Amino acid sequence: MINLSNFFAIGINYKKTDASVRGLFAIGPDQYAAILQKAHTLSIKELVVLSTCNRTEIYGIANQASDLINLLCSETTGSKEVFLERCYLKKEKEAVTHIFSVGAGLDSQILGDYEIVGQMKLAVKFAKDRGFVGSFLERLFNTVLQSSKTIKNQTALSGGTVSVSFAAIQYLKEHLPSIPQKNMLLIGTGKIGKNTCKNLIDYLDTTNITLINRTNEKAAELAAELGIGSATYQTLPVLAEKADVIIVATNAEAPILYKENFIQSGKKILIDLSIPHNIHPDTAQLAHISLVNVDDLAKINDATLQKRQAEIPKVLNIIQEFETEFFEWLDSRKFVPVIKAVKKKLEDMNHCEMFNAVYIANSHSTNADDAVQKAVKNMAVKLRNNYKPGCNFIEAINDFITISSN
Repeated sequence: MINLSNFFAIGINYKKTDASVRGLFAIGPDQYAAILQKAHTLSIKELVVLSTCNRTEIYGIANQASDLINLLCSETTGSKEVFLERCYLKKEKEAVTHIFSVGAGLDSQILGDYEIVGQMKLAVKFAKDRGFVGSFLERLFNTVLQSSKTIKNQTALSGGTVSVSFAAIQYLKEHLPSIPQKNMLLIGTGKIGKNTCKNLIDYLDTTNITLINRTNEKAAELAAELGIGSATYQTLPVLAEKADVIIVATNAEAPILYKENFIQSGKKILIDLSIPHNIHPDTAQLAHISLVNVDDLAKINDATLQKRQAEIPKVLNIIQEFETEFFEWLDSRKFVPVIKAVKKKLEDMNHCEMFNAVYIANSHSTNADDAVQKAVKNMAVKLRNNYKPGCNFIEAINDFITISSN
């Protein structure tokens, strides 16, 4: 039986840490796989890790919260001590509510940022493919995603064009004259990189963009789709020196561009959309370089944000409905052992020669297994509505006899 008291959500996010600290606790696929592997030794059977530019969180059913913290920190460059100083710990219903809030975009650095939904789906799939999503987390995240979809369709929380990738466009509009004439270099063709590239084309009316990716074929494929240029990753140092704007949206564990790359270069705008930093922060020391990261971009305000804030009460009502549905399901799970036991007893009766001789001989029933299923289903409803263990069992037997004999 699922014990909610053993469910925890632990993490750090933008509210108490800047991008440099969050980068210390970013989890890539290799670290995620290692965490799940180690979870076997602690008998942790349900576990999901969500790592984005705004947060790194671990959700799981464990004997104690420290088991999850130790697992997470065992695969990060940041220390457990630093994590404990900055982290938040939620358990039981508070942890469930937190995940609903994250999935809705209420807890995003830019309110209503819907990119979190795709990131959450990928995180759950990664864990599920490795056997770490059981009935509890499966039902929880399915309900969270249904809630998010309803919020997307019935509110304007994600309306308008506000996201980290779009904030980069706003920044360039404000700080870069004659945009179509500027040479732009975009590194990384994942979801954020692709969205940013489309925004550059759509909102800045420019195709003077060169794409680079570690996998050269991916850059070439996306460039052909969007009608822009691409280059091999090996040409990065040369192209970085020539570009007026460089946007980095990669998932490297360490910087790919350093101060040394730009000492002799001209004036540039560098935008780092990566966590951890993929442009070394020291680059900002150069007078001719303007460097902004995800935290800087999140501060860009827009009238759209005010409209989104007005939607929060409606969003909270939707979340409440889906939370209630989830907790009702969870409450019904406590009856599963009883229902299974009764089902076994009824199946034994179904195969009892004496019972069949007395009750089934003159029956018109064509499928006794159906009678078992119907009786068990009736009992499940009665258990939820009026829990009376002994009486419910007797009623199930009576239902089974009645259904079998008719």
